[in-house]
Amino acid sequence: MEHFDASLSTYFKALLGPRDTRVKGWFLLDNYIPTFICSVIYLLIVWLGPKYMRNKQPFSCRGILVVYNLGLTLLSLYMFCEKVTKQKENGKKKITKEKSERRIRSLVTGVWEGKYNFFCQGTRTAGESDMKIIRVLWWYYFSKLIEFMDTFFFILRKNNHQITVLHVYHHASMLNIWWFVMNWVPCGHSYFGATLNSFIHVLMYSYYGLSSVPSMRPYLWWKKYITQGQLLQFVLTIIQTSCGVIWPCTFPLGWLYFQIGYMISLIALFTNFYIQTYNKKGASRRKDHLKDHQNGSVAAVNGHTNSFSPLENNVKPRKLRKD
Repeated sequence: MEHFDASLSTYFKALLGPRDTRVKGWFLLDNYIPTFICSVIYLLIVWLGPKYMRNKQPFSCRGILVVYNLGLTLLSLYMFCEKVTKQKENGKKKITKEKSERRIRSLVTGVWEGKYNFFCQGTRTAGESDMKIIRVLWWYYFSKLIEFMDTFFFILRKNNHQITVLHVYHHASMLNIWWFVMNWVPCGHSYFGATLNSFIHVLMYSYYGLSSVPSMRPYLWWKKYITQGQLLQFVLTIIQTSCGVIWPCTFPLGWLYFQIGYMISLIALFTNFYIQTYNKKGASRRKDHLKDHQNGSVAAVNGHTNSFSPLENNVKPRKLRKD
């Protein structure tokens, strides 16, 4: 296994150049094999899970879903805007090089403090702010492993219609892509898509968490707008990535071209999902409404032609006066 990993590392170095040494020794980043094995196991569960559950009763998972979605909502919020309190060293209140008071460290503040350039930002130009971005982006990479649970819950609840090509493609690819990102371009221009995605995931997982509570479902109205937000996220990422191509800096162009291509694939799949889920349902509802309206119009015409017959059937005849 070590020989295979060494051969793989040599191949990656020849193809992509030397790795970023700032993430050396970080959990799951030194070797690609664990990430690859996790992805293979995920795909095997996607394939075999529904078959295993075919003749079994679905699990409710309601309680754990609330906790799971709340956890991912908080993790996404942490990545977007993380509050950190400096740790005490050896149980004593020591002042480190940084300020000891509570401060904000996140993708947003790291970009702000590092004076990141929207149009193009290299990976070694912002000093300590780059390290802040790298630390948060590691959590972003790790969250993609946690999000495999989305699919496992679908399987356990026998919601197999939600395990679409888009769903599997997005979940399986993101973990692998971000392993490479973290090893070669763990900051700089890589921040933008992750920042937008973290914000969208705050909205998305809070929606899923609330929808796990039956009494909350009538009040949830923003699912359609989450998909619209995801599509807007991909478009904005393409625009921002294209700026790095038009006005290049030290960030590798190959990564920018790859990201544009990947975003286009997601736009195509999410647009198809949006049309299938919302536009066709809307058209079907309008058709049903039109049919009901036409039936109502026919009844009104018949009522008019029959000259108040329904009314006459319900009105008692008056007695004649005897004068």
